[in-house]
Amino acid sequence: MRRSAADTRPISAPPPHGSAPIAPRSGWSTTSSTPARRAPGLRREELAELAGLSVEYVLRLEQGRATNPSAQVVLAVARALRLTPAERDQLFRAAGLLPPRDRTVGTHVPPSIRRLVARLGDLPIGVFAADWSLLWWNDMWTALHGDPSGLPPAERNLARALLGTGEGRWHLRPVSSAARPYAFETAIVADLREAVARYPADPELAALVNGLRAASPFFGELWAAAGMEQLTSGLKTISHPELGEVTLDCDVLTVPGADLRIVTYTAAPETRGAAQLDVMRASRLSEAR
Repeated sequence: MRRSAADTRPISAPPPHGSAPIAPRSGWSTTSSTPARRAPGLRREELAELAGLSVEYVLRLEQGRATNPSAQVVLAVARALRLTPAERDQLFRAAGLLPPRDRTVGTHVPPSIRRLVARLGDLPIGVFAADWSLLWWNDMWTALHGDPSGLPPAERNLARALLGTGEGRWHLRPVSSAARPYAFETAIVADLREAVARYPADPELAALVNGLRAASPFFGELWAAAGMEQLTSGLKTISHPELGEVTLDCDVLTVPGADLRIVTYTAAPETRGAAQLDVMRASRLSEAR
């Protein structure tokens, strides 16, 4: 894997335990007394330790003298550098290897995404996997949709809650779209069908789809007619047991390289929805005291 001169700079990733701190990227500040590096990223020795390789072999990779690295070696380097799937695939191609095909839907929420959504704690936010399993949610999500923590993990799936017959369906508060009847369900099924195309070997995803097709003729109809529906912004109305009909702007954001969906709810200032969100925030603060 010969690298060009522009690619020989260290790549940012946390050092192994006990190593000297990595210098922050340009524009960041630090209070550490450790002298700053000339460039941010891992030292060769740190990369070797994280990847389980010898320093000599890492040097040979850098210099292009290790001409036929195995897929295991390339994958170890990719993991050590915490590359995204797209970056990992590029690394495999540079080594003359076919990129691995992801077998299962990922459930890992990167720390950077957790930090991002945590900073937006005054809004209802949920983070979903490609199969629409709920992976992370905040207190405002609980205030709007109810607390999913009491459900078995398999029932925290939005497609199953919308169209299945299990606990999740009875737990989910009714949601309707302002676009057209069943627009939300149609978009979720279309996105789920695309996930099946990306993860054809995932047994849990296959079981989810087969279970929904067996339990819901309506799901089968939506599945057969599924096209390239876009999960875009739109007004959603949630039937809340205390606040009544809560109409909010719902946005679905995708995370490049992680195949996650971030669902957020907001309201324009001085609207009924904004006032209802304020009531939810006050209620959560009161409960936290």
